[in-house]
Amino acid sequence: MEDETYSGLGSGGEIDTKVVQTFQKNFVQVQNILDQNRLLINEINQNHETKIPDNLTRNVGLIRELNNNIRRVVDLYADLSTSYTKCMDASSSDGDSNGAMKSGANKRNRPA
Repeated sequence: MEDETYSGLGSGGEIDTKVVQTFQKNFVQVQNILDQNRLLINEINQNHETKIPDNLTRNVGLIRELNNNIRRVVDLYADLSTSYTKCMDASSSDGDSNGAMKSGANKRNRPA
């Protein structure tokens, strides 16, 4: 089943490698941010349990940092989605130019 994942990613190894490297880089960044979020959430919970005013005040900054991290994760996933879409569009174009779709009558044009 894993073989099917890469089967449609283009005809050249260069595109496949670039896409896989981009995905891997973004997933590593996401995982690092999620690990940091886990630590932030633990600290926020500990501060909340103490009910010490200074700790509760510190939570305001920690929660802001947590929110910023969540935005970064959303942005990274959006980048992944865009990269994947571009790759699939390029793969589709490569297939068309390489004669993979020989019957022009069955081809549908997508709006740009």
